[in-house]
Amino acid sequence: MIPQIKKILYATDLSKNSSYAFLHATDMAKRYGAKIVIIHAIQPIPPYAEFYPPIAVGKKDQEESVEEIKLHLQRFCKKTETQIGSPCVELVSKILVPLGHPPEEILNAANEEGCDVIVLGTHGKGFLAHTFLGSVSSAVLHRTQKPVFIIPLPSEEASTDWDGI
Repeated sequence: MIPQIKKILYATDLSKNSSYAFLHATDMAKRYGAKIVIIHAIQPIPPYAEFYPPIAVGKKDQEESVEEIKLHLQRFCKKTETQIGSPCVELVSKILVPLGHPPEEILNAANEEGCDVIVLGTHGKGFLAHTFLGSVSSAVLHRTQKPVFIIPLPSEEASTDWDGI
């Protein structure tokens, strides 16, 4: 018997492709009556980076970045409503923005939140797409026991209809 899908972990890096993957996550949630947990893991800035002037000058406080990303994800969800036709807010049960190595944070969140599947986009393009899946996508795919849906960026023709979020 196939397990029921009641909770979906949607991982985003806030790129155009991850925005496109969100449409798949919302469609899946609507079909199965599931809820979505959104995660965007922020790679911590190494302590030695403070000593490099270009990084130190442009570096934002990480706590402020977390709040900015949460607001961006909420706007992201609101804009998606024009694509999916029903309120996205009702499908999303939680937004997580942990500081840490993205594959680890995605895998931990999938387990801690009791998610049944993981949905994420990949950047693979051109001849490398066949050989190189993407470091985060590949790490998640090879280290979890949960089903993983990896959504590639659509073709050029299809991407003209999708402006990203």
